[in-house]
Amino acid sequence: MVDRIILVCTLIVAAVYFYATTLIPSLEIGDPLGPKAFPRLLGISLLLAAGMLFLEMWKDRKTAAPQPAAPDLWDLAHLRVLAAVAVWTAVYYAGLETLGYVVASAIYLFALMAWFNRGKWVANALTAVLYSGGSYILFVKLDVNLPKGVLPF
Repeated sequence: MVDRIILVCTLIVAAVYFYATTLIPSLEIGDPLGPKAFPRLLGISLLLAAGMLFLEMWKDRKTAAPQPAAPDLWDLAHLRVLAAVAVWTAVYYAGLETLGYVVASAIYLFALMAWFNRGKWVANALTAVLYSGGSYILFVKLDVNLPKGVLPF
C-alpha cells in the first residue's frame, strides 16, 4: 500500500513539475537549449522514476510477500533521525559556498550513507565521490554555475 501512495505522489509531483517547465518562457539569446532544457530533463527523470516504480509494482504484484505492519512514523526514534537529517542538510547548505559543490556534496552524501548503509565504507565513499563528481560534470556541461569552494576548478 505504501508503494502505491509513493507512486501516486511521485506521479503528481512529476506531472505538475513537468507542466510547470512548459510555462518557462523561451529565450532565443545565448544558450541554444534555452532555460527549459535542464528543468525538463528533471521532469522527464521524475516521470521515468514513477514508471519504473509502477513496473516494479506490476511485476511483484503476485509474488509479493505479506507486508509487515508499518512502523509508527511518529515514534521518537524516527523523529530523531528526521531531525538529524534536517540538521545535517542545513550544515551542508551552510558549507556549500565555502567548501564548494563537489567537496560539500561528497561529505554530505558520505555521512548520510555511512549512517543509513553502515559497514560499507568503500561503497559509500565511492558512491559519494562518483555522484558528486559526475553531477558536477553534468552541471558544468549544462552551463549551471556551482560553488567552486576549495577546489581550483
